[in-house]
Amino acid sequence: MVFDGILISFIVGILRKGNLRAFSQLNLKWGWVFPLLLVVQLAVFMLQNDSELLGQLSGSIYIVVYIIGLLFLFLNRRNPGFVLIFIGVFLNFLVMVLNGGRMPVSVEAAAVLDPGYIEALKETLYAKHSALTSSTHLGFLGDVIPISDPYPRTQIISIGDIIMNIGIFFFIQYLMVHHPLSKKEDVSSLSLKGGEER
Repeated sequence: MVFDGILISFIVGILRKGNLRAFSQLNLKWGWVFPLLLVVQLAVFMLQNDSELLGQLSGSIYIVVYIIGLLFLFLNRRNPGFVLIFIGVFLNFLVMVLNGGRMPVSVEAAAVLDPGYIEALKETLYAKHSALTSSTHLGFLGDVIPISDPYPRTQIISIGDIIMNIGIFFFIQYLMVHHPLSKKEDVSSLSLKGGEER
């Protein structure tokens, strides 16, 4: 869902006649952490069912990834939208840490997905997600919101995902539309105006 939010934000920014100039001057504290965390999560997700040790440690690894990610967001909290991103990520972190490092998924909500996903959710020994049951803690914070047609990508998301993506939207809109650099005219445009006859 994060990538959906980023893509939608860019599209809206372009429709608002924004630009990408401010991204060239983007200076986030610990900026290298975000892509590193994505790589770690992807690697664990892909390999955890092939390695018993990694599978056993995967829940703890996800929690550590979230903690580092929350620290990164806190350090950059003065950026527009980052407080909302922090809150959204924290809600996802909270429900995962209370449920063994797994994100609870509503089986009913997952009915919009391929039937094979529900079977994997119930049977896979190691995964980032687990089926939501009566023993799940704070289950309402899990992936319980189904999204399907007319949305182009069928998926299930959490309350935290929604809040996080609202924050991402505000941040990208600020950079594309409201940042001082985004308002500067092109040098060529300024030169043209300066040479116009009166």
